[in-house]
Amino acid sequence: MLVTRSVPTGDGATAVLEVEGLSAALRGPRSGFGASARGTRDAGGPAGDRPVLDGIDLRVRPGECVAVVGESGAGKSVLARTLLGLTQADPRWTVRADAFEAAGRDARRFTPRQWRGLRGRSVSLVLQDALQSLDPLRTIEAEVGEALAVRGIGRRERRAAVIRALEGAGLPDAASRLRQRSGELSGGMRQRALIASALVHEPELLVADEPTTALDPTTATRVLRLFDEVKRRGTAILLISHDLASVARVADRIAVLDRGRVVEQGAAEQILHRPAHPVTRALVDAIPRGPKPRSASRTAAEASGSPASSDSPALLALHGAARRFPAPDGGTTGLHGVDLVLRRGEAVGVVGESGAGKSTLARILVGAEQPDAGSVERVDPGCRVRLIPQDPLSTFDPRWRVGRILTASLRDAGRSPVELLAQVGLGPEYLHRRPATLSGGQRQRIAIARALAAEPDVLVCDEPVSALDVTTQAGILRLLRDLQERRGVSLVFVSHDLAAVRTVCDRVLIMRDGRVVESGETERVFADPGDPFTRELIASAAAD
Repeated sequence: MLVTRSVPTGDGATAVLEVEGLSAALRGPRSGFGASARGTRDAGGPAGDRPVLDGIDLRVRPGECVAVVGESGAGKSVLARTLLGLTQADPRWTVRADAFEAAGRDARRFTPRQWRGLRGRSVSLVLQDALQSLDPLRTIEAEVGEALAVRGIGRRERRAAVIRALEGAGLPDAASRLRQRSGELSGGMRQRALIASALVHEPELLVADEPTTALDPTTATRVLRLFDEVKRRGTAILLISHDLASVARVADRIAVLDRGRVVEQGAAEQILHRPAHPVTRALVDAIPRGPKPRSASRTAAEASGSPASSDSPALLALHGAARRFPAPDGGTTGLHGVDLVLRRGEAVGVVGESGAGKSTLARILVGAEQPDAGSVERVDPGCRVRLIPQDPLSTFDPRWRVGRILTASLRDAGRSPVELLAQVGLGPEYLHRRPATLSGGQRQRIAIARALAAEPDVLVCDEPVSALDVTTQAGILRLLRDLQERRGVSLVFVSHDLAAVRTVCDRVLIMRDGRVVESGETERVFADPGDPFTRELIASAAAD
């Protein structure tokens, strides 16, 4: 029988979600289940268990947004899954709590069926990896409308609600997307469809795990505004992110997670401007502050000897490249007449909204797709080109451990996977992990290490730092700049993160609807944009 005791909060409201002493551990040789978790670092379970969450206290009231921030691997995604009963359903995990109340009920005693009922009606989850979360065989209408169908809502009413939810999440031409499947959408569009599926039945609590990671600044701003509107209507929101600056726009309170523990918690304004814990201060200090464009930050000596000077040899060239895909309205989408010359040691940024054709351009450059018109010229036949993909999990063999993934890509037999891990800020203990056990940021770093194993001449980076916390992101950007300056590696840097593009890139292409609407030196484009769309992107990024 369920306990229906509500949890009174300090201001008299009733908490939609409250946990005290919540811990989760991967089971070791001996394991069990208990109701109490408060205690030491080893309190996650019996000897041999590996603690991932330790003594978490968290409360979310109606109409309140609480953000949980932390570096990659801090335990944020495990926390999101545990709060919705998904970790408890996995026999590899032990979950304990002194108190765990969800929607006024004692969740410690929930059966799997009761958890499913809670997720279907009162609570919604937006997972980090939209490609893995959406069924590739189902239409967007079926995916987004599933929660309504389960409740017996009629088809006509359900379709209208799905269109409203898709429009609210910022998906363009929402009505024409209903018959599409997830594989026909860009990464950002998939993420917006996932957000729509979580909001369509107006839950009491929305748990969003990195909901804006795959989104360009303009769309991310729209989604955060949507969350703010949802919050004002009384929905409680738990927003999990590595992007402290972004969540601060909508969060009322922020909890900072480090190695499975909440090390600081307080009002958003206090966390941002008066952080007390060293981890919090490091996250605040790592927030991008609008760095100078890459071309403006070089010294005169670097510029004169730069491997990216105008007489450097060309490695790759696109001439009028076009790629056509049938659009829902009967037209075509993709690329339309894109020209690009990439020289040795040069970093070229490719920026645009979700669906602009950025990832299609990246796949053409590495040979994963062929253009329908125009040409791709590999000027140097011996040029080694590698891709850092946007969705790394889908590119790993799930049966392989990290050590085998990296060893299979090593070009130089004298190098070791441990060296590659060190380059991306990971220790040797990750050699024995499988991709499914890694956080989103850890998977992204493994993908970067795998690309570096081939000692490439050109790295095509498709959103390489989108899943990384600001501290790790800064380290990866330094690594990419070092590869460019010391080894003459050329970069094609596809991103919606304008601050990252300014840090790394010499030149930038601004894309919209498959076309390059503006291009030039990074300094010139950012300081004096000529196209209205470029100005809109820069304004959205500045608002972040």
